[in-house]
Amino acid sequence: MDSKKDKVDIHKRNTLTTLAVGAAGTFLAGKAPYVFARNKVKLRILGTHVTLQEEIRQKAMEDLGIELIFEAKGSAAVMQKASMSPESFDLFEQWSNSINVLWQSGSIQAIDTQRITHWSEINNLTKTGRLTKSAKMGAGDAPHKILHVQDDDELGIKQTQHVSFLPYVHNVDSFGYNTNVIKKGIPYKTESWGWLLDKKYAGKVGIVNAPTIGLFDLALAAQAQGLVSFKDIGAISKLELDQLFDLLIKMKKDGHFSGFWTSVPESVDFMASDRVVIESMFSPAVSALNGQKIPVTYAAPKEGYRGWHGVMCLSSEVQDKQKDAAYDYMNWWLSGWPGAFIARQGYYISNPQRSKQYLSEDEWGYWYGGKAAQGQLRGTDGKVSVYPGDVRRGGSYEKRLSNVAVWNTVMPTYEYSLQKWYEFISA
Repeated sequence: MDSKKDKVDIHKRNTLTTLAVGAAGTFLAGKAPYVFARNKVKLRILGTHVTLQEEIRQKAMEDLGIELIFEAKGSAAVMQKASMSPESFDLFEQWSNSINVLWQSGSIQAIDTQRITHWSEINNLTKTGRLTKSAKMGAGDAPHKILHVQDDDELGIKQTQHVSFLPYVHNVDSFGYNTNVIKKGIPYKTESWGWLLDKKYAGKVGIVNAPTIGLFDLALAAQAQGLVSFKDIGAISKLELDQLFDLLIKMKKDGHFSGFWTSVPESVDFMASDRVVIESMFSPAVSALNGQKIPVTYAAPKEGYRGWHGVMCLSSEVQDKQKDAAYDYMNWWLSGWPGAFIARQGYYISNPQRSKQYLSEDEWGYWYGGKAAQGQLRGTDGKVSVYPGDVRRGGSYEKRLSNVAVWNTVMPTYEYSLQKWYEFISA
């Protein structure tokens, strides 16, 4: 199956530039169960700092025998480069809300699942949208809706041999708050997205500066406060966007928001410097702050989480030895060690059972099982981020991923939402 034409329609790609600019906005030793000999092959990976970490690069090179070149940028920058210049990378790593843009631009090619060693182990979250039968599907672009390449070369739900991305890391996001200032709430009962717009915290609120992420944080907050309602929060209409941003721009001008961060380290600085007491956050930032002994709690909102799924994509230009090495690297990510590594920063892998052997019983119980930690647990930075008696906010893997309110999404009104977002940021 030839998933995408060899020569990309440049005009079509150019029409998607606007989408690209804002579409997303960040140890146990052991060998992989196989070692490849792809000496002298250089693999260029474009993505964000979330997964393009030096320890991962070194371990993968050791196991695979290839040279890896990581190029990490902010979300908007990597999206723009990937959509406009597929010849500049071999593999792309980001989030599922980038898929529609990249697929339509012709910047990525289909992945053959028969070449993915552990494809059968990937769980139902990506393949069907639910880990359990009772789980909420979540509004917007649930990953299974944009995973499979259909006979007409569009993306859809029907399972096929070819997919638009390798499902690997994923998590649910919410907001973090400093419990020295804000009384700790009760998961799924009192913690609410509405806290982000509570006037009690005016001037001390931070938001992620990403149109397909921060927008939903604020939409969930406005809806929780009863200030705006949406027919479908995963497909917000232009009229609803006008109502939402009229409210947000007024609050911004009144000084409600302290700042808008663009990277995980910046979000850590916001909280560590007392610039904010509550903000949009990603899991590694919470772990980093707890490692600095700053008491930040990652909320389990009663309205549900904002979900995201990491994607690894093949450039439409990659071929021959580079393509073989790219498949080796994708298979390595599902081999066990990488999933255990990213578990220590609070992220999940799509075939978690294979990573279990690389985690201690205490680590597995805390990160995946929803159990209280028996001892101190260290994050990927080597610092203690979990202390005895701590229980992961929101509970087990199954419980957290069963409570997704909305997935990071590129909506039908995306271009308009982008325009409104930048009006908001510049107001």
